[in-house]
Amino acid sequence: MDSFLKNIKNSSHIIASLKPSEKNRILHLIANALRDNKATIIEENRKDVYAGKNSGLNSALLDRLYLDKTRVEAMAKAIDEIAMLKEPVGRILDGWVVPSGLRIEKVSIPIGVIAIIYESRPNVTSDTAALCFKSGNVCVLKGGKEAHNSNRIIAQTMQRVLLENDLPKDIISLIPDSTREGVAKLIKMDKYIDLVIPRGGEALIRYISENATVPVVKHDKGLCHTYIDKDADISSAVKIAINAKCQRTGVCNAMETLLVHVDVSDRVLKLLKVEFDKFGTELRGCELTLDSIEVKLASEEDFSTEYLENILSIKIVNSVNEAIEHINQFGSGHSEAIITENYTTGEKFLNEVDSACVYINASTRYTDGAEFGFGAEVGISTNKLHARGPMGINDLTTYKFKIYGKGNVRA
Repeated sequence: MDSFLKNIKNSSHIIASLKPSEKNRILHLIANALRDNKATIIEENRKDVYAGKNSGLNSALLDRLYLDKTRVEAMAKAIDEIAMLKEPVGRILDGWVVPSGLRIEKVSIPIGVIAIIYESRPNVTSDTAALCFKSGNVCVLKGGKEAHNSNRIIAQTMQRVLLENDLPKDIISLIPDSTREGVAKLIKMDKYIDLVIPRGGEALIRYISENATVPVVKHDKGLCHTYIDKDADISSAVKIAINAKCQRTGVCNAMETLLVHVDVSDRVLKLLKVEFDKFGTELRGCELTLDSIEVKLASEEDFSTEYLENILSIKIVNSVNEAIEHINQFGSGHSEAIITENYTTGEKFLNEVDSACVYINASTRYTDGAEFGFGAEVGISTNKLHARGPMGINDLTTYKFKIYGKGNVRA
């Protein structure tokens, strides 16, 4: 592990010095390499999917794992889009002259070596590697064992482009020891690693956060809420709620709890029950919910659960204040939405809900780097420092101060 990380640390100086045009050129080559190697990537992915089915992976995790021609093309397209983003390194964030005559500039620079630990989704391998490359960082990747073959072939495809362009393949690396012991060692290697980003299940996030000596930016669970206010447009509310839950159930920005104002609850819930039944959604509601529709009784544990499955908790509330209190108590700080035509109520919700992304009259499914115009994201940060929400290339930089003098000495 030490020699592996030492080589990676050395290669960080090489990528940090690459010109923006050269980084962009290589990213386009990587995107095309993924397209050219599409058949092999899909073949290797089939091995993972087959093993996942045999080991009992649920449908949501299998969906995350699965690759086809469309998804590989989406991976390549995301890299092309990352290449076309504005250069994140070398931005002058601020500048001023102090009384001593020194001219000071605050300039963005790469963080250095970033370790990313994730589960299931093989597209994370290409997305995060491309984002790190664009922002001048080396990445050390640790994917889930369920995507071993997929991650390996994707990383090898990207590394081949690096080697063909006289760059060390260490710039994009998979951890050589992917055991629990290997990960435990990696997250304490602050001599070589500058930042670790865990994204995955609650247990993984907790383990990394509690054991790492390297700084951590958490990409925690997505316990997302949608609140339908008494002043909501009902047809819009139904459409948004169905999309937030059912468009893709196994992702972190899918709705897990629906809150409905008591004044419109009977009408809204009866309409939603018809629509959710079409998708086979299992509904679990509070006692008041049971007065309107036939569902299972929800427990407090349900309101604390990120299902990542086609299951939804429902709670009827008496006011926007009660909705906000519920979200701030049970939410994970990821994404929440209010459906209302009342400007004052909407602004109150936006201002008082303590989450990374807060929507008015839109689905939480939009919390995504591509949808935000970032090309892709390393993940959705639920931290408050140093990044929050979809974490794109600018969040993979830090800064230094450049100070220009003319023989200045301090008295």
